[in-house]
Amino acid sequence: MRARVTSTSAARQVRAVLLLPGLVTIGVPALIVSRSGANAGFGLDPVFAVPLLVPGVLLVVGGLLLVVRTVVLFATLGEGTLAPWDATSRLVVSGPYRRVRNPMLSGVFAILLGESLLLGSLPLLLWFGGVVLVNVVYMPLVEEPGLSRRFGEEYEVYCANVPRWIPRIRAWHQPNPAS
Repeated sequence: MRARVTSTSAARQVRAVLLLPGLVTIGVPALIVSRSGANAGFGLDPVFAVPLLVPGVLLVVGGLLLVVRTVVLFATLGEGTLAPWDATSRLVVSGPYRRVRNPMLSGVFAILLGESLLLGSLPLLLWFGGVVLVNVVYMPLVEEPGLSRRFGEEYEVYCANVPRWIPRIRAWHQPNPAS
């Protein structure tokens, strides 16, 4: 049976998305671009700059789709949000979470890199690098120990089988607890 997203939980999801990935991918980049400006193609000759547009668009669209998919999974299967103050009550190991432990962050990273390519903004590229660096440190030091305490052996088995950042080629299938 598939869980539904109620209007109350939808409001919780929207608030969490706006405050976390929304601020990181829209709010701060808008501020950066308003202060530093966009420099189409990083100031490169158009012959070299135009080819950056296609990967930029693909990264933004792909990242956005990944973020939306993970938010829906958190709401329906995890019975919570991406926000630490309203976290999921169940471990989500479906969909993209079967290939990589942090698909939401992968989506955010893709959006930020795509934005920097589309706008040709070195300051946005530096923002992308800073967000990646913070999360590369934060995840193993803070978030993962917290998830291990909350979900115990189920999370440990998941971590042993699904990589943190580089997706598996084949999706992991969670063992049946009744086996």
